Amino acid sequence: MILAAENLTHIYQRGTVFEKKALDGITMSVPKGAFAGVIGHTGSGKSTLIQHFNALLEPTSGKVWLDGEDLFAADKKKRKRLREKVGLVFQYPEHQLFETTVQKDIAFGPQNMGLSSDEVSRRVAEALEWVGLPKEAAQLSPFELSGGQKRRAAIAGVLAMKPEVLILDEPTAGLDPRGKNEILGQIKKMHESAGNTVILVSHGMDDVARLADIIFVMNNGRIEFSGSPAEVFREADKLAKIGLAVPQVYLLLRELIKRGADLPQNIFTAEAAAQAIKKLYEH
Repeated sequence: MILAAENLTHIYQRGTVFEKKALDGITMSVPKGAFAGVIGHTGSGKSTLIQHFNALLEPTSGKVWLDGEDLFAADKKKRKRLREKVGLVFQYPEHQLFETTVQKDIAFGPQNMGLSSDEVSRRVAEALEWVGLPKEAAQLSPFELSGGQKRRAAIAGVLAMKPEVLILDEPTAGLDPRGKNEILGQIKKMHESAGNTVILVSHGMDDVARLADIIFVMNNGRIEFSGSPAEVFREADKLAKIGLAVPQVYLLLRELIKRGADLPQNIFTAEAAAQAIKKLYEH
């Protein structure tokens, strides 16, 4: 396992009248090389959880294991080295763009890692390709880019550090459907190429169903249940009770099955549904 939490609890403003338990004894593990999804309603603890994975927040109690090492037991030097293994992309990361050119912005992280100028340049070019931005964009000001391009440039800055674990907190928030699909497609392509571990926090059930190998469902600071997309989305009633919905295509196929269509019951993506319906009519 590349990343794990053990009885992880986090309490905000502990000991005050505003005390709030955001995480409540979470135990979970993410396999190395997995594409994991974290879903849950607003306030379920998703963002608090992922901020422990690169030590932005410290546990009130419990442990976080990163590549077999206790992240919060490490000394400052070792913790810095461990944190470099985890790249975290927040919502609206384009708000963090600050350099005069896209190239300088993407290069900022690798330069702080002490890499040579040749290696930094190579990583900038590679990151631009991963997010689908043309080479010419490197010399532009980030503020000359479109909204979707700014988002890609900001993600490229994290990718250029080549984290072993890439965590994305609602990376397509505010984008139109085309922009959303393009960015998620590039992230999936990068994952398949680089073989790193990706954790996607999202409200988009269809996106998580299409991309993730394993899904963690959060509710009131706990992991309610987890499993493959098929295992998780079969629990439609449980999801509904905590304010979540299964992918729309699953509901459509379930209705078709009720009306007599001979279709599989474990389809959760539009692509798989199209293939199944096509096969049905071929017969």
